[in-house]
Amino acid sequence: MAQRFHFTVTDPVGLYASPTTELVDAVKAFNSNVTLRYGSRIVNLKSMMGVLSLGVPTKAELEICIEGIDEENALVEIRNKVKELGISV
Repeated sequence: MAQRFHFTVTDPVGLYASPTTELVDAVKAFNSNVTLRYGSRIVNLKSMMGVLSLGVPTKAELEICIEGIDEENALVEIRNKVKELGISV
């Protein structure tokens, strides 16, 4: 069953290149399919260009969906990484 993680971007600049790079790199370590939804658009969270193409501003509501054999471990790591990078609290 897919794992979902909802959060609000609190970084005043939004989701910009530096934290996106670190988040994408962390997600690439997992075999599960991981997507990021912003509004009606969904991109692969393992794609730097896909994530940046969303132009996510501060206060944006995002959803990460993780589906695969290591989805529970991925969910824990992604939540921690989002907080560590200051993307959301």
